[in-house]
Amino acid sequence: MPRAIDVHVHPSTVEFVDGAMGEYTPACEAHFHTTLPRHTVEEMADVFRTAGILGVLFAWDAETNTGLPPVSNDFVWRCAREHADAFIGFASVDPLKGEAAIVELERAVRMLGLRGLKLHPTAQGFRPDDRSIYPLWEAAEELGIPVTVHTGTTGLGAGMSGGGKMKLEFSRPIHLDAVAADFPRLQIVMAHPAWPWQDEQLAVALHKTNTWIDLSGWSPRRFSPELMRNIRGPLQDRVLFGTDYPFIRHEQWLDAWATLDVPDAVTEKVLLSNAQRLLALDG
Repeated sequence: MPRAIDVHVHPSTVEFVDGAMGEYTPACEAHFHTTLPRHTVEEMADVFRTAGILGVLFAWDAETNTGLPPVSNDFVWRCAREHADAFIGFASVDPLKGEAAIVELERAVRMLGLRGLKLHPTAQGFRPDDRSIYPLWEAAEELGIPVTVHTGTTGLGAGMSGGGKMKLEFSRPIHLDAVAADFPRLQIVMAHPAWPWQDEQLAVALHKTNTWIDLSGWSPRRFSPELMRNIRGPLQDRVLFGTDYPFIRHEQWLDAWATLDVPDAVTEKVLLSNAQRLLALDG
């Protein structure tokens, strides 16, 4: 059994770092004060094995909005198949591709066995409550998979002129409120603490029990008092450990978490058992 499940992982390989991120990589590195590695798949898997962490590895397709190549669902499937002790695979589809996105999601889940869907409204250029996107939500609900959706600001385009054409407003958590209401069987993970709309995110999570929060992309030392109050209290069963690897490393996040006054029982939920329940994993 892993000591933790990291529910928010990007490939630390050239397919993501240099391909899908393209010209946005330097801005992201500056935003996170890091230099991203360029690992082989085996090297990446060894990072997770050494840490004793099972990673939820994301595909990525923002091709229509950015013009950059995807990290394909087949690539993530191969990573998870060849390194099942290190990774669980999540699909990505480009919502702006319409019916083709739905066909690809169904293939990724039914044929490849990927376990969920990752979307990034700002990078992909869509608003989650746009009715033209609803067929994709319906497909995910019918497939019985969770969907992780980026919320809040992003390192993509941070510090670039015009933010690299990235529109933060698409990633406001309130846009997921209507989706959670209209698709009550769909489990929606709101990725990151969603600054500057964190209170908005907490309101959605407290109101809609089919929503979750992953704690990736931020050092726990920077979590707000209100977020910590909810982690320790009413949302302790629906918050999830995530790093946003490779932008934040495992020990960097876990060492910061250890400085917080969190009961051991809550820590176990955040690091492991909440994700096991969401992903329907046996102990």
